[in-house]
Amino acid sequence: MMIKETSLRRDPDLRGELAFLARGCDFVLPSRFKKRLKSFQQTQIQNKPEKKPGTPLPPPATFASSPRPLSPVPHVNNVVNATLSINIPRFYFPEGLPDACSNHEQTLSRIETAFMDIEDQKADIYEMGKIAKVCGCPLYWKTPMFRAAGGERTGFVSAQSFIAMWRKLLSNHHDDASKFICLLAKPSCSYLEQDDFVPLLQDVVDTHPGLTFLKDAPEFHSRYITTVIQRIFYTVNRSWSGKITATEIRKSNFLQTLALLEEEEDINQITDYFSYEHFYVIYCKFWELDSDHDLYISQADLSRYNDQASSNRIIERIFSGAVTRGKTVQKEGRMSYADFVWFLISEEDKRNPTSIEYWFRCMDVDGDGVLSMYELEYFYEEQCDRMEAMGIEPLPFHDLLCQMLDLVKPANDGKITLRDLKRCRMAHIFYDTFFNLEKYLDHEQRDPFAVQKDVENDSPEPSDWDRFAAEEYETLVAEESAQAQFQEGSFEDYETEEPASPSEIGNKGKIVTSSLSEKCGKLQSVDEE
Repeated sequence: MMIKETSLRRDPDLRGELAFLARGCDFVLPSRFKKRLKSFQQTQIQNKPEKKPGTPLPPPATFASSPRPLSPVPHVNNVVNATLSINIPRFYFPEGLPDACSNHEQTLSRIETAFMDIEDQKADIYEMGKIAKVCGCPLYWKTPMFRAAGGERTGFVSAQSFIAMWRKLLSNHHDDASKFICLLAKPSCSYLEQDDFVPLLQDVVDTHPGLTFLKDAPEFHSRYITTVIQRIFYTVNRSWSGKITATEIRKSNFLQTLALLEEEEDINQITDYFSYEHFYVIYCKFWELDSDHDLYISQADLSRYNDQASSNRIIERIFSGAVTRGKTVQKEGRMSYADFVWFLISEEDKRNPTSIEYWFRCMDVDGDGVLSMYELEYFYEEQCDRMEAMGIEPLPFHDLLCQMLDLVKPANDGKITLRDLKRCRMAHIFYDTFFNLEKYLDHEQRDPFAVQKDVENDSPEPSDWDRFAAEEYETLVAEESAQAQFQEGSFEDYETEEPASPSEIGNKGKIVTSSLSEKCGKLQSVDEE
């Protein structure tokens, strides 16, 4: 029978009884020890006084320290350890990490001083840019700040209302991402939806020096704004929820890119989100497919893209609602311009993480999160039929499957997951093999060592989308210039002239804007009808 160490130390009677039992003996019989110990414990219980309510416990008895040190006692399972109180510091800050060194009152004092320099201490949308800089924010935060302080209703913001708004914001939000969402989002919302970006982007269109030529085509502003919004959600909204959170803003480069707008006058140098050249390419591609110009394209219209390079089965999957928002596509079989922006970027840049997810959703026919061999064969069948029609002998599916498995190296045999495709860094070759015949044949003719070199090259280079947009823009501008000069009767002079350099955006802007104005005029008449 085991005895707690505390029982021996704190109860001298029990220790004396044990010493009496063992006195003059080399050992104590277990039966005698148990019997004697049991009778002693019963005696102790009978002699123990009953505790009255409210009576404090007696203080622990103190004993003279023994000159002989106690031998260590082995650990006993029924000894209850005291609960340790561990102080874990806070590690989750959804509104940003508070800065203890920041002096909010000093910032508010500078804001108040800036308002004193404004007539009647009431700032309009133009003067709000100065206030934004005093607050330490980029210039194009001025519209969200103006609207958050109530300027939309009155046309101006008073010093009192702005300082009250900014004081509340500083006390509750501690980093740029949290502040930006608080300024731009709807009341009581902690995320941004697509229409929340419209006022900010309209201010960019109205005031940025690189977009001054669009003032002559106000009906065209909404097309540019729609394009930028879709590009923002394509890159930032990694959850595909349609709601951008502060965490997604922090992980993206959007706020840094927005801050660059006030430093760079040529907006085409900012290829992320805001490039006018990229917008022009996207809209012209959509215009070519939209035969009736109602801002919607059908499944047959989309199949004509790039001379029917994409298979019919993958286009059917796009129109099934796998990657589109809203119910227009499923009910009416029509794709909007906003959905086309996602399609075009995904088609021309299959290395992009969003593009990899886009096409994975399309190929995952049963929606189980993996690409089975059946699904791969389903898409490859049409590729084989198209190659046979062109007089090209297709590779048998079994042989092709071995190549693709060697390419992707999936973690589980017979199943390819989204993680496998992102890890292998050759998702563009994988996808083109199953539903883009033209690009598949291009990959087959390339040197495999060159392909491997591209994969291993980690140096920063323009993305596939940036290269495509730059090439297409040069082609489109050359066609517009040729058409304009032909109409003026100077086509012979055009053949001898050198093409305009990409830096001459002013001249191109005039040509492009005139062409787009004609297109938008037709669209406006269609909308009115």
